[in-house]
Amino acid sequence: MDYLKERELIVAYGKQLITEKLTTGTGGNLSAYLPEAHAMLISPSGIPYFETRPEDIVLMDLQGNILEGNRKPSSEYDLHSIFYRNRPEVRSVVHTHSEYATTFACLQQPIEPLHYIIGSVGEKVRCCEYKTFGTRELAEEAFHFIHEDKGILLGNHGVLTIGSDLASAFSVAKDIEVLAKFDTYGQQ
Repeated sequence: MDYLKERELIVAYGKQLITEKLTTGTGGNLSAYLPEAHAMLISPSGIPYFETRPEDIVLMDLQGNILEGNRKPSSEYDLHSIFYRNRPEVRSVVHTHSEYATTFACLQQPIEPLHYIIGSVGEKVRCCEYKTFGTRELAEEAFHFIHEDKGILLGNHGVLTIGSDLASAFSVAKDIEVLAKFDTYGQQ
């Protein structure tokens, strides 16, 4: 099995999605780009994060073909690969269903820049239009909508963040949830 270190990182951050309350159940997904292989590692579909093992992480090319692995990859692989194909600085994508930020996504409202941690995301946390999950249309909408930011809300769905590594993409996902909480409490 190749890329053990990278697989272990995806497993570890998957567990953190649950412990940091950025998703529930098997929701969300994570990936890491392997530029030397022109491929990505992505979390599997339908396996609880605390049951996921390194060998469950799926190696795929950027066209959606499985190169290694016996598990079904996340249905959102297009949402990840579009960034790897078109943004060379992006090495990781994290998709969450965090409670507060997803509420904004379901209301199709952006999160305004009311705290300095917005700097980790961009100008503000924009919300793109709803597109069906797991589709190329969602991937294209997210890619075109994110501009130079590092995270957005996916309309009626959740959060998408990008970064130079898993740690940075994960950190932006956490920051978006914090901003959503601040914005919620500020509107009361």
